[in-house]
Amino acid sequence: MISQQIVEEVLQETKRKGASAADLVLIENELVSAQVRLRETDTLRSAKEFRLGLRLFFDKRSATSSTSDLSRESLARLVEDTAVLAKATAHDDCSGLPAAEECATSIPDLHLYDPDGETLTVKDQLDRARAAEDAALTYDSRITNSEGAEFTSNLYRIIYGNSQGFVGQYRSSTFSLAVAPIASAEDGMQRDHWYSRARHLSALEPPEAIGKRAAERALGRLGARKIKTQEVPVVFDPETAANLMRIVCGALCGPALYRGASFLVGKLGERIAAETVTVYDDGTLPGHLGSKPFDGEGLPTRRNAVIEHGVLRSYLLDSYSARKLGMKSTGSASRGVGDLPTAWPTNFYLQAGPYESSEIIRSVDAGLYVTELIGFGVNLVTGDYSQGAVGFWIEKGELAYPVHEITIAGNLKEMLSGIEMVGSDLSFRQSVVAPTLKIGRMTVAGH
Repeated sequence: MISQQIVEEVLQETKRKGASAADLVLIENELVSAQVRLRETDTLRSAKEFRLGLRLFFDKRSATSSTSDLSRESLARLVEDTAVLAKATAHDDCSGLPAAEECATSIPDLHLYDPDGETLTVKDQLDRARAAEDAALTYDSRITNSEGAEFTSNLYRIIYGNSQGFVGQYRSSTFSLAVAPIASAEDGMQRDHWYSRARHLSALEPPEAIGKRAAERALGRLGARKIKTQEVPVVFDPETAANLMRIVCGALCGPALYRGASFLVGKLGERIAAETVTVYDDGTLPGHLGSKPFDGEGLPTRRNAVIEHGVLRSYLLDSYSARKLGMKSTGSASRGVGDLPTAWPTNFYLQAGPYESSEIIRSVDAGLYVTELIGFGVNLVTGDYSQGAVGFWIEKGELAYPVHEITIAGNLKEMLSGIEMVGSDLSFRQSVVAPTLKIGRMTVAGH
């Protein structure tokens, strides 16, 4: 069991070693995963982990290290070894903790933890996984195989403290259920999947609904055709639209900006997208997957208006990247146990628009509806974009037939400016999400 006392004792030890500043994160994680395949138990995995990550400063020199051994002797060695490393590193003017007055002064309850996870048994998890897979396998006789179904639960306790006097902690939980059926026809086999992920067990989609949706997606791929290379409107479903938002988010985060490796460098206050585009990053949404009461440096999370009606209003910055850019942190520091804090989103989302997804599809006379993106062919410096895609061909406002072996290409600057319609079907299934969206014209490369 981790405790605030461990954090305070380590911080005291860093003072004894002469560190000018220090911070640390202490994490307890309990993971249970239950996987079935063809209704039989396939894999069971259980792990309980305790880890501590320490960052030490000697003026403008710093080092980071971590351990899973929380004995006093081990932690004393960790402090000593990290001090040696810090003294050997190069001076960095932007190195340092945030100012004490920037740290959170209260820890709001964001409803991130479900105590029902403590009594969830392996049998419960196996039953849910079997129910999801069984729903997929029995949905249609053309569902002939399965890559399996998996239920995973993660329970966390996180404590962060620094030498500025801040110590805060919170608990969180995450539950997920996924299934991947295989559909068969004379022309071959197709695989697809569906999933649900949430902070609370009660918020997960029913296993039967997950299995049915996965089966429908796999069946929908049967008979996929190739198409000719052309320029047409492209509609992204919510899953693939979220993929686009993750790419855009990478260009908005501190490290890409201060390294000059983003097409959005120097664009604050400028129009970078269509007026239909408004994007927020909000770490304060109760019960959401990206929410947390404070960031990886102890600063309170907040709602950042990133893009408003197409105009870039804010980057996402931690303290280091903010200093490098001559700006202020946006409370966006994310930190792994053994890593330096870095800027990353909390709940990053494209605000829902007025259109039903069916309306968006009906607006297209001939074009592509994308349901999966493959690979990562993106240059964040130039904005050049190219990814493999799977989906459906749209003819006269209807999904006509499945298509595959396609590459869609464009430039992110033109793609953002070319967003013509934004759907109303926003669902916070991940920490980066978007509704259905339509881009007026992209190159669709086939044969």
